[in-house]
Amino acid sequence: MNTKQKTNFLVMGGLIAALYAIATYLSAAMGLAYGGIQFRISEALTILPIFTPAAIPGLIIGCFIGNLGSPFGMVDVLLGTFATAFAAVCTYSTRKITFKGLPLLSMFFPVLFNAIIVGTEVAWFLPEGFSAIGFLLSALEVGAGELVVCYGLGIPLFYLLKSNKVRLF
Repeated sequence: MNTKQKTNFLVMGGLIAALYAIATYLSAAMGLAYGGIQFRISEALTILPIFTPAAIPGLIIGCFIGNLGSPFGMVDVLLGTFATAFAAVCTYSTRKITFKGLPLLSMFFPVLFNAIIVGTEVAWFLPEGFSAIGFLLSALEVGAGELVVCYGLGIPLFYLLKSNKVRLF
């Protein structure tokens, strides 16, 4: 990678991190970013590793910054960031597996990792304490919200970025 490519990679990753953090805080202002039921606008950006590997560190850093506002504190900062990191790497790794040109599998990893990892975290903080039923309900709630955002907003974003109307990557 030459100097120009390294600079582009860093700038793109930084922009993605900033967009993710801002969108998370906007979601938080609407009461949608933290807790069992989440509809983080920022999660639509989890499709970006399909287009560029610079999205991987961008999403990780953006999630870390976005989770600094979480009522779950450092637990959410660390676990949420790990969930995003795993999802971003898997999204990038499976970007070429498509169904009618759409990388549906890649879009599923944020749903999966957030449901399991963040679902566990939310269940841990339930007033009655952690339980298998609490985990299942928390994982379903987190996963359902993630599914709505990743596919409901992610697919239109994918087509917008894939078209020639937007030239980012």
